[in-house]
Amino acid sequence: MSNLPGWLGRLGAELTDLGERLERRRAEAEKGEAELVEPPVPAPVPATAAAVPDEAARPETAGGDRVPPPPAYAPSVAARPDPVAAIPWGMRVAAEAGWRLLVLAGTLWVLMRVISAVQLVVLAFAAALLITAMLQPTVARLKRYGLPRGLATAVTTILGFVIIGLVGWFVVWQVMDNIDTLSDKVRTGIDDLKNWLLDSPFHVTEQQINDVAKNLSDTIGTNTEQITSAGLQGVTVMAEVLAGMLLAMFSTLFLLYDGKRIWHWVLKLVPAQARPGVAGAGPRAWRTLTAYVRGTVVVALIDAIFIGLGIWFLKVPMAVPLAVFIFLFAFIPLVGAVISGALAVVVALVTEGVFTALMVLVVVLAVQQIEGHVLQPFILGRAVRVHPLAVVLSVAAGGMIAGIGGAVVAVPLVAVTNTVVGYLRAYGQEEALRHAPSPRGASALDVAPRSAPGSPPEDIDYGDDEDSGDKTAK
Repeated sequence: MSNLPGWLGRLGAELTDLGERLERRRAEAEKGEAELVEPPVPAPVPATAAAVPDEAARPETAGGDRVPPPPAYAPSVAARPDPVAAIPWGMRVAAEAGWRLLVLAGTLWVLMRVISAVQLVVLAFAAALLITAMLQPTVARLKRYGLPRGLATAVTTILGFVIIGLVGWFVVWQVMDNIDTLSDKVRTGIDDLKNWLLDSPFHVTEQQINDVAKNLSDTIGTNTEQITSAGLQGVTVMAEVLAGMLLAMFSTLFLLYDGKRIWHWVLKLVPAQARPGVAGAGPRAWRTLTAYVRGTVVVALIDAIFIGLGIWFLKVPMAVPLAVFIFLFAFIPLVGAVISGALAVVVALVTEGVFTALMVLVVVLAVQQIEGHVLQPFILGRAVRVHPLAVVLSVAAGGMIAGIGGAVVAVPLVAVTNTVVGYLRAYGQEEALRHAPSPRGASALDVAPRSAPGSPPEDIDYGDDEDSGDKTAK
């Protein structure tokens, strides 16, 4: 019992010491939190003290204790950034888009080189597609009347090419029959133009006119070799044209007879994921091409008939050949009408005089105004309407790439591309909505997936001749 007071005294001292240590730790913790919120400003160090570092402030060596970590208020030193992260976001996007555009440009350049190398084959096949688009509804109609596929194709092809051949023969016959009369009238027109220049207020003398004629004759004589070379090139061009016509005829025959199987074979080349969209876009593109070709034929025929009748009533020579040229050039939008109209006006000016030429110009402008504001919107409709700027640019680009043939196929290519892109965009939006989570709540009907305009997924057309003909005819 004598040791109990001493033991209790030691226990009380230890408890007191423990309480003091807990209070010191609590005070240090509160001070550390305050320093994290507002780091203390270090006191200025004298120059002498800064020059001579304290031995205690030096870090310990490897053999001693560990180097203590920096205090919490010390500023953190950022690591060097990743080079990719150092490039601005806009520049990275531009670079990503730039190399992809370079790849696309290289691909297009190679494609253009390939097309230029086989230009005859490409133009012949394009002409075959246009002719097939014009004749295919007739084949479908004959099949509905009970004719077999082969017989309907043969009848349509033979009749079509026979009509084209007869028109070409008639034009050549009219030109050969009127060439003497035309040459006489051209000579008379040149003499009238010469007399008008002599009597005009421009003070042109007969010596100046003779000098111009002599220079022209000397130029022709000097460039005889070049003219002969151009004639030989013309013979080569005629041979290529004949070869292209034969190739177009065979391609048209097989497209009319076996177009459905050819289309199914093309679909097999498309990846499986994109096949439904292409299968829906193909028939719509074909209907657009068919509507464009048939509408253009009707518009060109009306232009040729009315302008030809106006030229015939004005007693202009070779009215029928000029009407045929107007019909053919009408397949080149905008540019073809200007060229054919200018040709008719020049022939009227040389053969019949200024007044007749002005009257022909009035007839051409009137018919072209009716065509642009009445016939094309009514016959072609909105389905194949292309903006005039797109027409001019496409015709210019097609003419630069492939001459007259490229100018002819440029606008239908743009119209078909417009249809395909519009359908694929609508189809892609529909597929995105179809695979999106189902909406819930009272507003579910407002955001529920809807079918794309004119492209229900269950109505995929794989290019059946009869169905396509029915829809085209309608």
